[in-house]
Amino acid sequence: MAIKKLRIATRRSQLAMVQTNWVKKELEEAHPNIDISVEAMATQGDKILDVALAKIGDKGLFTKELEAQMLIDRADIAVHSLKDLPTNLPEGLMLGCITEREDPADALVVNEKFKDKKLETLPLGSIVGTSSLRRLAQLRHHYPHLIFKDVRGNVITRLEKLDAGDYDCLILAAAGLTRLGFAERIHQLIPNEISLHAVGQGALGIECVYGKPEILEIIKALEHVQTSKRCLAERALLRELEGGCQVPIGVSSKVENQNLILTGMVASLDGKRLIRDTKSGDINNPETLGIELANALKNQGAMEILQEIFKEMRSEDQN
Repeated sequence: MAIKKLRIATRRSQLAMVQTNWVKKELEEAHPNIDISVEAMATQGDKILDVALAKIGDKGLFTKELEAQMLIDRADIAVHSLKDLPTNLPEGLMLGCITEREDPADALVVNEKFKDKKLETLPLGSIVGTSSLRRLAQLRHHYPHLIFKDVRGNVITRLEKLDAGDYDCLILAAAGLTRLGFAERIHQLIPNEISLHAVGQGALGIECVYGKPEILEIIKALEHVQTSKRCLAERALLRELEGGCQVPIGVSSKVENQNLILTGMVASLDGKRLIRDTKSGDINNPETLGIELANALKNQGAMEILQEIFKEMRSEDQN
């Protein structure tokens, strides 16, 4: 039976709406006979803005409400920043499509007074805003002389805080800045040697109900094969390490011919211990490669670091 209507669930944030409207436009062009509508809502991660992300849970902060809409048949698909989508999805749902990736790098955005500085030349005691434990751990490892301060809110709110002088600089995803039209605010793209990006960063993931091939066929128009292979390898690494989006696990991936090259990193919160390794394999077996790299990191002590972090978080929660 031909689908006549498609309902998209998404977050209300400006970035989420920009991303979802792009998906809607692309699907309308691919399927002009389908009526496509968008239902936007606030998620737990959008509502709680006065607590660090790592302290309010690490799985499904920006996805659960959207997934509920699909499970009660009020939405057919949900559009996510793939980095926000947990690697283990609720029963009955699946990751149906991964779109072409924007630059997945982290970006340095600076206050006007530091326009002549780079990350490596920021002066002692500079205040760096980030809500990511992954960024925090890696930057502490390389730049222990900087001061790191949590920052919440959407991208525009964070930029306003930066310009008001609350921070000397921010670390944000280059992809989000670009999609929102703030590419000119990117002062420096942080190289992988300093900060590996989040799993799935820069790509969009379209989640759908399992067992509905007619929906899957529609959204596959947006599938980008190379991005999908890279992100599946990254997500397999994260899943094998049992890490949510708020633990210091970073990745990078690239494709050379039919070879997929995956680099992974696990670090302690203080940045003093950092484990990093690289594996390569057949592009057609991305998840096998992700598991292989995860096991290599485990053999070097990754699980001990992660268990210590979980213990610290539980201790903070109890206090």
